[in-house]
Amino acid sequence: MKIDRIHHVAYRCKDAKETVEWYVKHLNMDFVLAIAEDQVPSTKAPDPYMHVFLDAGQGNVLAFFELPNAPAMGRDANTPEWVQHIAFKIGSLDMLEATKERLQAAGVEVLGPTDHTIFKSIYFFDPNGHRLELCADVGTPRMHKDLDEVKWDMLNEWAQTKRAPKHAAWMHDREFKALD
Repeated sequence: MKIDRIHHVAYRCKDAKETVEWYVKHLNMDFVLAIAEDQVPSTKAPDPYMHVFLDAGQGNVLAFFELPNAPAMGRDANTPEWVQHIAFKIGSLDMLEATKERLQAAGVEVLGPTDHTIFKSIYFFDPNGHRLELCADVGTPRMHKDLDEVKWDMLNEWAQTKRAPKHAAWMHDREFKALD
């Protein structure tokens, strides 16, 4: 068996309508489906919910559940805020900058662009507190080839030492970036 693609990823939201409207307005996603039930189909637990689905491009679907009878949303206090996030690929650096300006004009606090060598990103939060990232690819074929060649060595070293391997330290070398 080989996975075809992600069917959908689902997160919790505070307010389904507000969430849909925010993603439509700020990320230009299409609202594609709503499902509401009084009982969870998989567990049969009596727990009413609204489940909404948004088109995240190329068959990718981002979904949210509003759970009115559940305790207030929280997050894992043991995981740093920057770790759990949803990253979306966009078409260009110009689009990244324009989106940043548009988000800021709408009152959304935006961090970045951050240079990750093979892509540049901006970061911000949706109305539910989910961290979002927009990425514009800038990597060269050589960069991707070099990273591909060391991925297993890096992972194996990390598994043994729990220290950041230096196989791809070139990603932070300004002189290398200028040459590539």
